[in-house]
Amino acid sequence: MPRRRFRPLRALGVLAAVLALAYAVGAILGQPRPERAYYATFLEDRVHVHAHAGGDHLNPGNTMRAFAHAVALGVDVLELDTQITADGVVVVIHDDTVDRTTDGTGLVVDYTYAELQELDAAYDWRPPGGEADAFPFRGQGLAIPTLQEVLEAFPTVGVNLDMKSADPRVPEATCAVIRATGREASVMAASFLDANLRRFRELCPDVATSAGPDEVRGFYVFNLLGLGRWTAPAADAFQVPVRQGSIEIVAPRMVRGLRERNVRLDVWTINDEAEMRRLLDLGVGGLITDRPDLALALLGR
Repeated sequence: MPRRRFRPLRALGVLAAVLALAYAVGAILGQPRPERAYYATFLEDRVHVHAHAGGDHLNPGNTMRAFAHAVALGVDVLELDTQITADGVVVVIHDDTVDRTTDGTGLVVDYTYAELQELDAAYDWRPPGGEADAFPFRGQGLAIPTLQEVLEAFPTVGVNLDMKSADPRVPEATCAVIRATGREASVMAASFLDANLRRFRELCPDVATSAGPDEVRGFYVFNLLGLGRWTAPAADAFQVPVRQGSIEIVAPRMVRGLRERNVRLDVWTINDEAEMRRLLDLGVGGLITDRPDLALALLGR
């Protein structure tokens, strides 16, 4: 059988065609994220200060007192956590149990909303460095708020809500509260549970969302390989720690890659002033912090 001759020009032509096709596909699939109303019309184009749980080093986290104080300081976003009650009310509390922060015990989901209101939401809070037996807001009437209460009480700031519960009612109940309060343009939904985000996006496609763990991992790997521009993230923001174990997530390559995709990068939970400065110099879009007063002062606000 006669041997075929290698034709360099033909091979180069085939390679060029393949590369052109690949880049054409990448250009189609990897369009930058369109601007959301959450950023385009509601929040100013600047570094955003997120009060983590309302500023948990300043006031009992996830309480109306904390949120009111953060708004008075001038934060851009109230970051909060949600669970759901036995009777389907979306409430603002971090853990799936009430044990750590209140004077009660047991799962949030086993309580009705009315039963939760009997608990002291500031029972075990004290400021960092405070006396071990000093609980300044214990017995002051601070209760676990509902998501609806927070959205109605603070209409002038963004709200970043983290759906902590795996209860299948959560995405629909959360979407319903956002719609009932007319906050579609000023809320971002987040979750460490990818299933929550997938379902929420189906129900509330007009509401901004943060990336789930699978999305963060996928983009990180693609971006590391130089393929970040070929991706089309479903999220409007990545909200991540500086590091995950030995992996540095918030690095210049990640900042550039997300900026090319028109996706914000918010970093949690940053309470050290020097680290805030470093991240601002790196070009992150937002600081999620228990000390919003420090971040605002650093930004001259």
